Amino acid sequence: MPVPVPRQRAIPAVECGQAQAVPQAGPSKEETPRKEAQVVDATAATHPNATAHAPLTLLLIEDDPAGSPIVPDLLDSTGNPIRVRTARNLTEAERLLTDDVQCILLDLALPAPGRSSGEDELAVLKHVLRLAPRHAVLALTASDDAERGAEAVRVGAQDYLFRDELDGRLLSRAIRYAVERKRSDTAERRLAEGKLRAQENARLERGLLPTPLLEGSTLRFAARYRPGRSRALLGGDFYDTVRMPDGTVHAMIGDVCGHGPDAAALGVELRIAWRALTLAGLSGDELLGTLQQVLEHERDDDEIFATLCTVDIAPDGRQAGLCLAGHPSPLIARPGEPAELLPYENNGPALGLLPGARWPRMQVELGAEWSLMLYTDGLIEGRVGEGRERLGQDGMVEMVRRQLASGLYGEQLLRAAVSEVRELNGGELTDDVAVVLLDRVP
Repeated sequence: MPVPVPRQRAIPAVECGQAQAVPQAGPSKEETPRKEAQVVDATAATHPNATAHAPLTLLLIEDDPAGSPIVPDLLDSTGNPIRVRTARNLTEAERLLTDDVQCILLDLALPAPGRSSGEDELAVLKHVLRLAPRHAVLALTASDDAERGAEAVRVGAQDYLFRDELDGRLLSRAIRYAVERKRSDTAERRLAEGKLRAQENARLERGLLPTPLLEGSTLRFAARYRPGRSRALLGGDFYDTVRMPDGTVHAMIGDVCGHGPDAAALGVELRIAWRALTLAGLSGDELLGTLQQVLEHERDDDEIFATLCTVDIAPDGRQAGLCLAGHPSPLIARPGEPAELLPYENNGPALGLLPGARWPRMQVELGAEWSLMLYTDGLIEGRVGEGRERLGQDGMVEMVRRQLASGLYGEQLLRAAVSEVRELNGGELTDDVAVVLLDRVP
């Protein structure tokens, strides 16, 4: 099944962590008071891959025209000199804020752009935090203004220092502490965001993997779901099964093109819509036509489509109606007979491809005892060995015949089928796999 190619997102250099070497040209007379790039790491300039061993870089933002009170000889934890750049205002700071800057030392007395000094005492800090959200920030204030420094930490700075009590040793230690604290805060935030995403994915997966409504039915139900791609949580496959008050059992399985949360969310919407429409009494062509309208309204791209297979099993369990919308035909196994595919000559188009399409309902004979397996194409599109050959429906039928002959059934059969398909593929399957098995044993 064709899968849409995701758009590539350009990764900013600040996310890549690629440090840019500072030019080693001699400072001009105009550049000398600004102290730009006072210390240059020659190793990083000659060996671009050695950025992990480069010293820390500090960006000092203060407007003292006479020069900075900072002691120039600052050392990091390895004894390397800390590089210092000086900006007299926020415009210069934005230009000097390259990817190799790890810490910002900000004078809180610096006026914020477009604001008067008395409007917001921490306006300049808030501006810098917006400008550099992933950088450690040290606030610099007067020794008689500790309350302002504490407020700066509350707003988002990693620490504060008194302007008139600085020395090289104190500042070096404060810089290292601020950088490590920022890394710790970032890791903790990412961990919390990861937990939140995992919880959201779990809720979405519960929508993808519903509890079948089969109370009162003699049919046995089993299902297996495995999203494609290693460590993926979500896929575009979905399924459901419900029993009506008259004893008719409706089952379906579907596949939204694509992978990940977007495809999974659309799959959940289609599954819920299918259950609601089925409980409302719709079936066959009428149900699929309504589902196509749902898909057309909910998809965010006109090229998105979904395949679907629905069966409605009569109350006596001996007959069923089958509708296929661009989906592989189910497999049926009966005692004493080889497993085979149900007829698929009247297979209609996938949902979302042709406006006003029709999906004819085929009547099939099941018999007194049978096993009916519905599956998505992830089960048959895996490769066989290292060549280009794929398993295909014929290969799947032969595999299931062999597994049934060995005495496997229910959950064991599905687990063995998915495991063997993965082994034949030589590793993780690229497409999602969903399999539903309904058994009738008199």
